[in-house]
Amino acid sequence: MKFSARSQAVTPFYAMEFGKKAAALEAAGIPVVKLNIGEPDFGAPPAFLAQVRRICDGRPLPYTGALGLPELRAAIAQFSASRLHAPVDPDRVVVTTGASAALLLACAALIDPGDEVLVADPSYPCNRRFADSFGARVRLLPTDAASRFQLTADMVDDAWGPDTRGVMVASPSNPTGTSLAWPELTELTARVAGRGGWRIVDEIYLALADDGPGGPARSVAQHDPGAVVVNSFSKYFGLTGWRLGWAVLPPEMVPVAEKLAQNYYICPPTPAQIAALTCFDPETIALAEDRRAVLRERRTLVCEALARIGLPVPVLPDGAFYVYVDVAGTGLTASEFCELALDRARVALTPGKDFGEAGAERYVRLSYATADDQLALGLERLGELMASLG
Repeated sequence: MKFSARSQAVTPFYAMEFGKKAAALEAAGIPVVKLNIGEPDFGAPPAFLAQVRRICDGRPLPYTGALGLPELRAAIAQFSASRLHAPVDPDRVVVTTGASAALLLACAALIDPGDEVLVADPSYPCNRRFADSFGARVRLLPTDAASRFQLTADMVDDAWGPDTRGVMVASPSNPTGTSLAWPELTELTARVAGRGGWRIVDEIYLALADDGPGGPARSVAQHDPGAVVVNSFSKYFGLTGWRLGWAVLPPEMVPVAEKLAQNYYICPPTPAQIAALTCFDPETIALAEDRRAVLRERRTLVCEALARIGLPVPVLPDGAFYVYVDVAGTGLTASEFCELALDRARVALTPGKDFGEAGAERYVRLSYATADDQLALGLERLGELMASLG
């Protein structure tokens, strides 16, 4: 069987590869602390699960419209206004099968073969894989601690060429947990818009971001109605396996996205959409905020522990649930360190090569989205490993 060049060009997702190795160890009876996957340990909110039980009673659960339930689109628009400080028309909201499907629709609508797309290095690999799949030439722009591992408006200006068509930005970012300051984000999107370029802004972790000097975290939809803004129920609401996300689109893009969604996946999962309406109840929002506070406490614990054991975090995160750890001082590459952490300390981490080329063998991503006892155990084991390395 001959497989496509596209499928052969895709590299493994190393976070999942280390997950497979960890699973094999556990199947052999060897417990592993999994700090490699960005999946909150809290699970779905109780009200969501109660609604799932109610509707799974044999009633018909037919397809919804390709853009999602109208009442869910309206609820998301209200959440955008109240929590993300960006009022949007519900007609601009598209409910999708996870944020991945939102990125799929955006890339299908905006990219032609040969288009150049600018993306930060490091960044979440799956985002750029969607662009690759539609024939884009993805250009990774190296970032470092000085820019908080984020693109800047000047970087984009310097890199923009005759074939550049758009930019993909994530704030807060996976793998670093760092955000673009609001003035820098709005300047970046304004300059790209001024060049006639499109902007895909990944805000999947925005509701978990810290309040900054300028006030609470804000969606770029407040500033840039021409941006494609992607979000998800997976992180803030803890609905990872239920595969539900959304995008806020420019008005003229909505019918294009509808047509593509009809052909690609018909509609988002009906049961998940119905139950997701409970996510916007005051009790569930309060629960999500409590969980956000827990994640901030875990971040403090992790950063302090890593500093004690000699694993520096060059830029402290201000959102999501990741730290980007510098392992250069160990004398090992990031891949070697992750292999050693799994083989000797029984801790699963993710090497930087998952996220790009700049610093790929210097940095390791640690996710603190796991239970407190497991997090403490993992840090203890990493401390013992570091002591053994001298």
